[in-house]
Amino acid sequence: MEQIIKSLLDTDMYKFSMGQAIFHQFSGDHATWAFKCRNQGVKFTPEMVEEIKRQIHLYCGLRFTEDELKWLPKANIWIHNNYCDYLRFWHPREEEIFVDDNAPCGLNIETKGTWGNTSPYEIPILSIVNEVYYRMSSDYDELFRKFKEKTAILIEQIKSGIYDIGTFSEFGARRRLSFEAQDYLIRTFKEEKMPGFIGTSNVYLAKKYDIKATGTLAHEYIMTVGQGHHEYNPAYSNKFALDSWVKEYGILNGIALTDTITTDCFLRDFQLTFATLFSGVRHDSGDPIIWGEKMIAHYKKLGIDPMTKTLLFSDSLDFEKAAAINKYFKGKAKVAFGIGTYLSGCPINPLNIVMKVVAVNGQPVAKLSDDPGKSICRDANYSEYLKRCIDWRMSH
Repeated sequence: MEQIIKSLLDTDMYKFSMGQAIFHQFSGDHATWAFKCRNQGVKFTPEMVEEIKRQIHLYCGLRFTEDELKWLPKANIWIHNNYCDYLRFWHPREEEIFVDDNAPCGLNIETKGTWGNTSPYEIPILSIVNEVYYRMSSDYDELFRKFKEKTAILIEQIKSGIYDIGTFSEFGARRRLSFEAQDYLIRTFKEEKMPGFIGTSNVYLAKKYDIKATGTLAHEYIMTVGQGHHEYNPAYSNKFALDSWVKEYGILNGIALTDTITTDCFLRDFQLTFATLFSGVRHDSGDPIIWGEKMIAHYKKLGIDPMTKTLLFSDSLDFEKAAAINKYFKGKAKVAFGIGTYLSGCPINPLNIVMKVVAVNGQPVAKLSDDPGKSICRDANYSEYLKRCIDWRMSH
């Protein structure tokens, strides 16, 4: 099999926005990450596991090129030259990535090291796992043919007005059918002048096709900053994380993620200063209509016009769901979408795989999502402790 990851830019944009903040403020933190396959019945064969190891070995031989490092701050005004100097010497370390078959699905992956080192591994590893699985378990050529057919249908659905979803970005690197498929999708969307399409989270493809690279922060940032430092009360995870983000970026690069320890707890910290500085908020779990109404009411309570803020929806979207959300909130707030697996994933039974940070600085961390099925914690005692901290804060 050909090398899958051929550039260190072949990852999501938020890995660089978080990466710079990590480099400047949290370079000493250590993190442990774990892989999880959420699909029932999926089995990785020993041959797949060996190919995944080989692809990770190839990935670890990559370095940033000077052309890539010159482009990053030129295309993204919030990237500092000293961070690019750091990237000039940074590279993936194979000794921090552990792969074996000790899991029900036949594939176990863990990464351990400094947060600044391990955070960038997430997206390339997931991309590798996806592509190896599809190429070795199916008729890949047939899947790619169906993928191209699906792409043509998607374009027609938007151009013909069947679905009006407004503004959207492609968010699918972690669960794509293959690099070839994601590249084809982005190229075709640009060539066909896909209405509403404004960019991709994939930095390499954004550079290649001269479009916007989109993405700010993920759950890992709030979990690590807010829960990985033992002296902090984890019920204030959002406050600590947003404080550090504003310190790093001011009014730039500001879409806040609300559901790491529930949106209701997030709103306790998302008061006037943060709500003014951040250009919007991102939905990633729970009922999108209820969430959107809650955010609009919160902005109004603070005296902020919701039409000046963006509600970014990114939870398991397809065009039908996005069109319904867009219609509901039209005239109430600015709406945008980040759509991943539906666009660039396998056209038949896509994998639902994740890599999540599970421990920081020797302490468990947890994501307590608005959707219980998306909550993650390896330590039941810590999860209960975090819930008690949140409950105490919310009731006092």
